[in-house]
Amino acid sequence: MPLVLAAVLVLVLVAVGLVVVRPGPVGRWLGDSPATPAATGAVEPAPVPVLAAADIGAPPPSTDGLRTTLEPLIDDTALGGRVNVAVADALTGEMLFDRGGREGTVPASVTKLLTAVTVLTARGPGHRIPTRAVAGAQPGEVVLVGGGDPTLAADTKGFYPGAANLTDLADQVRKALGGVAPSRVVVDSSRYAGPVHEPGWDDDIPTGGYGGAITALMLDGARKNPKAGPGWAERVAEPDLAAGRAFAKLLGVPVDTVRRGTAPPTPTGTTATEPVGGGGPGAELGVVYSPPLIRLVDIMISDSDNIVAEALARQVALARDRPASFDGAATAMTEVVSELGLPAGGLDLADGSGLSRKNLISPVLLTELLALAASPDRPELAGIFGGLPVAGWSGTLRDRYGAAPGTAAGAGVVRAKTGTLTRVHAIAGVVTTTEGRLLTFAVLTDDVPPDGMEPARAALDRIAAALAGCGCR
Repeated sequence: MPLVLAAVLVLVLVAVGLVVVRPGPVGRWLGDSPATPAATGAVEPAPVPVLAAADIGAPPPSTDGLRTTLEPLIDDTALGGRVNVAVADALTGEMLFDRGGREGTVPASVTKLLTAVTVLTARGPGHRIPTRAVAGAQPGEVVLVGGGDPTLAADTKGFYPGAANLTDLADQVRKALGGVAPSRVVVDSSRYAGPVHEPGWDDDIPTGGYGGAITALMLDGARKNPKAGPGWAERVAEPDLAAGRAFAKLLGVPVDTVRRGTAPPTPTGTTATEPVGGGGPGAELGVVYSPPLIRLVDIMISDSDNIVAEALARQVALARDRPASFDGAATAMTEVVSELGLPAGGLDLADGSGLSRKNLISPVLLTELLALAASPDRPELAGIFGGLPVAGWSGTLRDRYGAAPGTAAGAGVVRAKTGTLTRVHAIAGVVTTTEGRLLTFAVLTDDVPPDGMEPARAALDRIAAALAGCGCR
């Protein structure tokens, strides 16, 4: 049985980690056809392997060997006064090294690994988030009902590839209304509850370009300009109203009449999934759907997208009949962690993105979560690996591993999610040792000097690189 499980794990990791191309394995799982070069054009060479396949027969490092190798690196003063670490064997789940590994530590964006696993468990990889238009209480009134899709765009030129768009929805509405001209747009973002900003966020996060107001209706992750790149981008203050105004413009309705409200109840005898034309108040006039959740998870992890993360956390809450709020999402995610049999000691959540300093996650939980995601017992969770940055290659690790002394061994073989807040630096992921053994690891520190970001990152990278270059027996 260990050999069978190990073999399946290798296949999973090869499928999601051997070659890094966008959108990675997700397109193949969903049946997308790869782009085919024109017959007369130059054919691009096949991408080269970035991650070596794990060897199920490779020996694992020993605890003593890991201690000898890692402890001097963990004691680097650049990591501050509190560093907690865990390393486990991905094939067996055995904990190989643990120094403060069960202590809850501020994880920053490493929190997104927990968000990914819980939403894929609660909703499933294929779930799509709807955005609906329904008939309002007055003739010609159209209610735009947000379901929580953070990638919704005004047209086909939105920020997120493959996103649903309001142009399509407006076309459906006009067809459903027949000869009745739309007269007003009402915005219903009541799917979400509670504050739009988490109380534990730093004061500059709502306006600092990495966070924003979390509402059930928004366009392009609340970006003011959909052409803004990943990461920092100026956000609109009221994403739901901004989306409503864009929709009103598409319908030819004065944008200054857009207001917030709630949709009338769905008429008796209709369903929420079948358009019923321009019937009475509450009748569905159109619906568009987000990309599957597995694509949103990939975006969240690869780009460390905080807005998408908060939307996915609320999907966990909705799936578990909790309020779609910061508190409701945190409660629901914690419940799913327990359902999965993961160690919840030291876990305390306040949001799904990791922007809150109130979040606490233990390194042991992260290593066991990663091992579970790679397990053949939960194939739906393997989607978290598709977006994990690769050292020296992609995402937040693109420019790391190589320049700093002692980090080169990790290039191409460390695949991990990073996290950064002032004083907080973290990394968690998978790494293949020099002998071919696959390990899960997590290193979290939340007491770094405020001006110590670059030295702390280099120190974290040296730890992961040491695992990559390790026989450690």
